[in-house]
Amino acid sequence: MKSLQFFRLSILTLACVFSAAAFAQWQWIDKDGRKVFSDRSPPPDVPQKNILKQPGNQFKAAALPMVGDGTTEAASSVASSPATGASAPKISSADKELEAKKKQVADADAAKRKAEEEKAVKAKIENCARAKQAKTTFDSGVRVARTNAAGEREVMDDAARAAEVKRIQAVIDSDCK
Repeated sequence: MKSLQFFRLSILTLACVFSAAAFAQWQWIDKDGRKVFSDRSPPPDVPQKNILKQPGNQFKAAALPMVGDGTTEAASSVASSPATGASAPKISSADKELEAKKKQVADADAAKRKAEEEKAVKAKIENCARAKQAKTTFDSGVRVARTNAAGEREVMDDAARAAEVKRIQAVIDSDCK
C-alpha cells in the first residue's frame, strides 16, 4: 500500500517538474519599442540587450542602463513621460499605412452598401406606385384583358380578378411603407 502511494507521489512530482517547462516564456523589446511575450525565442535580429526574460531565469533588470539617481533608464523614462496609458504601443509607419488602407476599404464598403440600399428604396417606391395604379384600375370595375402565352387577348374573369387584386394588395403592403 505504501509503495503504491509512493509511486503515485513520484509520478505527480515528475508531472509537476515536466509541466514547469511548459511555462517557459521569453520577453523582449522589438525594434518598434514594444514588449513582446512568447514561448519561442526572439528572432536573430533582436540584440541580446533587448531580451528581458528567458526561460529558466528571472527578469534581467541589470540589462537596463542605470541613470544617475540609481534607477534604471526605463523606470526614469516611465516616470518622466506623460500618462498615456499602460498599453499605448508606438505605431510604426507600416501600421499607419495598414490602418489607412483598412479605413479606405471600410469606407468603400459602406458607400457600396449605401448605394445598394438607395437602389432598393427606389425600386420599392416604383413598385409601390405601379401597384397603386393597378389597384385603382381593378377597383374602377373596368374590364381588364391580358395577353396569354399564345399572343391572344383574354378578358379576366372574376376569379382571376380577385387573385390579381390580392397579389397587388400584397405588393402594396410590402413596398408602400
